[in-house]
Amino acid sequence: MNFQELRPQVEQILQDSNIDVKQRMTQVCELLEQNISYYDWVGFYFKNGNKEELKLKAFAGEPTDHEIIPFGKGICGQVAVSNQNFVVPDVKAQDNYIACSINVKAEIVIPLFVNGENVGQIDIDSHTADPFTAEDEEFLVWVNQKVAEIL
Repeated sequence: MNFQELRPQVEQILQDSNIDVKQRMTQVCELLEQNISYYDWVGFYFKNGNKEELKLKAFAGEPTDHEIIPFGKGICGQVAVSNQNFVVPDVKAQDNYIACSINVKAEIVIPLFVNGENVGQIDIDSHTADPFTAEDEEFLVWVNQKVAEIL
């Protein structure tokens, strides 16, 4: 399934006010993980209150030990500080990478902004080397914009 086909499904999930926000985000994670072959783990991390750390809120894929990530640590922690998209074609080439699984070869992290503030991010792990394109980045920015509307 391509990104254009997924957009209306993402919107439908996020607009379902009969279920809570966390469950809607989990359903979006599941939709992406199940329909994009190289999205092997999809999760949303958010700033944990006033702490300088991220907390996993919703995900699809293998469970992770990394439910809390300090700002500056790993790819997610770096995005929390930089406010910039981070595409990692080869995680082994990153000095500050936190391994979630030995199978992960690439990662993309896109910050999620609400009223101009970086409040969280979407994190995708892939077992495929260098799979992410500008289209992935554009689509995930759009997903985050839609998620921001329900926060």
